[in-house]
Amino acid sequence: MTAFLASSLFILLAEMGDKTQLLAIAFAAKYKSSQVLFAIFLATVVSHAFAVVLGGLLTKIIPLEIIFLAASLSFILFGLWTLRGDSLENEAKKESKFGPIATVAIAFFIAEMGDKTQLATISLAIEYQNLLGVLMGTITGMVIADAIGIVAGVALKKYLPEKVMKWISAIIFILFGIAGIVKLF
Repeated sequence: MTAFLASSLFILLAEMGDKTQLLAIAFAAKYKSSQVLFAIFLATVVSHAFAVVLGGLLTKIIPLEIIFLAASLSFILFGLWTLRGDSLENEAKKESKFGPIATVAIAFFIAEMGDKTQLATISLAIEYQNLLGVLMGTITGMVIADAIGIVAGVALKKYLPEKVMKWISAIIFILFGIAGIVKLF
C-alpha cells in the first residue's frame, strides 16, 4: 500500500505542469474528453509497465539522447499537424486515419519516453521493490493529473475560438519539441 500511495502522490505532483499534462489540455480541445482520458490511460499503462519492467534495459540498448530526440521531433510534427488540421478540402467530415484514441495514445506514449514521470517510475520501482504497487500508483497519479488537464482543456474550448485553440495547441507542441532538442545540445 505504501508503494501505491507514494507512487500516486509522487507522479501526481511531478505531472502537474508537465508536457504530457499540457498535451491533455491540447487534445481535450480537439477530441472528446472521454476519448482523451481513455487514450491517456492506455498509453500510461503501456509506458509505465514498460518503465517498471524494462526501463533499465531500454537505456542500455538505446541511448537516452536518441529517445529524447525522437520525442522532441515528434512534438514538432504534432504541432505542424495541428496547424494543418486533420482534414483536407472537401474532407471536413473525415477523421484522422488513426482516430482520436490511437492518435492521443501514440502521442502520450512517445511523450512519456524518457520523460521525468517515466524515469521517476523506474526509480520508484527500484526503491519500493513492489512492481504492481508502483505501476498501479503511477498510473493513478498520471490519470488524475491529466484528468485535471482535460477539464482545463474543455473549459478553454468553451471560451476560446477553435482557431485560437488550434494555434495554442500547435505552439505548445512545437515549443516542447524545440525545448527538447535544445536540451540535448
